[in-house]
Amino acid sequence: MALVVIGGVAAGLSAAARARRISPDLEIVVLEKGPVISYGACGLPYFVEGRVLEANHLIVYTPEYFRKQRNIDVRTGARVVAISHPRREVTLESGAHVRYEHLVVATGARCDTCGPGSLPPHVFTLHTLDDATRLRAFLREKQPRNGVVVGAGYIGLEAADALRRNGLRVTVLERSQHLLLRSDDWWTAQVRKQLADHGVEVRCGVDVRSLDSPAVDFPADVVVLAAGFKPNVELAAQAGVEIGRSGAIRTDDRMETNLRGVFAAGDCAEVGHLVTGRPTWIPLSTTANKAGRVAGANAAGGRERFAGIVGTSIVGIFGKAFASTGLTAVQARAEGFSPVAVQVEAKSKPGYFGGSKTGVELVADRATHKLLGGSVVGEDGAAGRIDVIATALHAGMRVDQFEQLDLAYSPPFATVWDPLLIAAQQMMKEL
Repeated sequence: MALVVIGGVAAGLSAAARARRISPDLEIVVLEKGPVISYGACGLPYFVEGRVLEANHLIVYTPEYFRKQRNIDVRTGARVVAISHPRREVTLESGAHVRYEHLVVATGARCDTCGPGSLPPHVFTLHTLDDATRLRAFLREKQPRNGVVVGAGYIGLEAADALRRNGLRVTVLERSQHLLLRSDDWWTAQVRKQLADHGVEVRCGVDVRSLDSPAVDFPADVVVLAAGFKPNVELAAQAGVEIGRSGAIRTDDRMETNLRGVFAAGDCAEVGHLVTGRPTWIPLSTTANKAGRVAGANAAGGRERFAGIVGTSIVGIFGKAFASTGLTAVQARAEGFSPVAVQVEAKSKPGYFGGSKTGVELVADRATHKLLGGSVVGEDGAAGRIDVIATALHAGMRVDQFEQLDLAYSPPFATVWDPLLIAAQQMMKEL
């Protein structure tokens, strides 16, 4: 019997590839419901925008590559409709059955804004390569003038950016009062200003339950649904796999579920949060790939563990980076901490080298002085700076330790007092 992997994108293929390295002779079967595998889903908005010229440029590997180079049987168009763990088999939509000894569930997540059912021709999601291809064709053929994006998360705001760069008037509708999935007033104000500066209108507090709702009863030649993101857990749950409090599949640090021999990874599964010490669901491709490797290794007989995440992400909106990691003050308070937050704005490089302003927010615990989270907003060096904060969170650093970090300085690249260190100094004053 084989190792069977359900899902052929980030987590699934990482699991299969790692399993092959652990066990060169193991039979491995990957079942992917869609027509393509191993594509860069994070590049979809850039294909819609036009910066990525061809859809196939986003495809990293083909099924033929995995069959010939990795000896992994990858089957596309193979939708799994049932898992029977007592019989150790999965059932495909075609009626075929595939036996397994170990199973990796990497079923991902989906946008579920308006529930099941077909969408009108002018309404799109942006989750698969086919979604992006159809949306780009619609923009070119129909030349719409007014666009609406439902949801102000990463995908939603990248879609808004792409539509605006295609010449559309764009309105973003968001159910909460905050943007980019971060309950933080400073952060939301920074995002809102960047969108407004580039002609994107944002309406918060709008809950779109139906496309016939009055909330979308205004000119919209094209609509992109990018809200209601939820993990695809139904298949696993029906087989007896436990679902965690987050709504995603509960796993241990080996990425194993409550069913022995069944593992889960990627956007369908929980992982541990290093700051809170509790399970969390933060669907990111970086997490999917790393957790997938661990799941695949253990499914093939290895003994690996996934330490956890701090939820580090970065997104570009009209040329400015918005990066975050760890907890906001609101989240930290809900987790039982006594949070303190500071915000600073400083130059990323000396003015004579064209340094632009970079905003930094740090969140720390008043009782222990430990860093809990942070965010960086700027046009230059945001990725490097958020990675420094993320590293500090992994190390469990206190603010006084963070303040003494030996960061590089040279006028073409950085200031003698990096914005991160200035923020740490301000935090020490508050503490």
